[in-house]
Amino acid sequence: MNHFQKRPFPYEDIVNLTRPVSSTHPPMPTADRAAQFAPFAALTNYHDAIREATRFTDEKRELDEHAKSLLNEKLQHLQQKVHTAPRITVRYFLPDTKKAGGAYITTTGFLKKIDINHHEIILQNGISIPFDDITEIGDS
Repeated sequence: MNHFQKRPFPYEDIVNLTRPVSSTHPPMPTADRAAQFAPFAALTNYHDAIREATRFTDEKRELDEHAKSLLNEKLQHLQQKVHTAPRITVRYFLPDTKKAGGAYITTTGFLKKIDINHHEIILQNGISIPFDDITEIGDS
């Protein structure tokens, strides 16, 4: 039979041979053998970097004098009621830790303290919000 003729079963001459075993090298553990076929990421963290670069943030908007005055009145009113731990809703700007800008967040909780020295509101759940980042305060 020449090499252009089809064999009835390809590789029939080697199919039933025993697998060669090295006399000098011990067999590789199965876990290591599987690891050599694991996917390889040449650009480690590339997709995370792309996702981070395309993530949008908001710019912090400055309040006008009228809005600042209203917030100041609400803070003074809350200062008088702080001992009753009123439930309030606060909308504020949270700066992003990784890039310029941030996000506007709305949270609801019970007022724990208004810290005049550090210029922040502290809620009972541990959230502290700087006065300068607050855009709205409402009763819940």
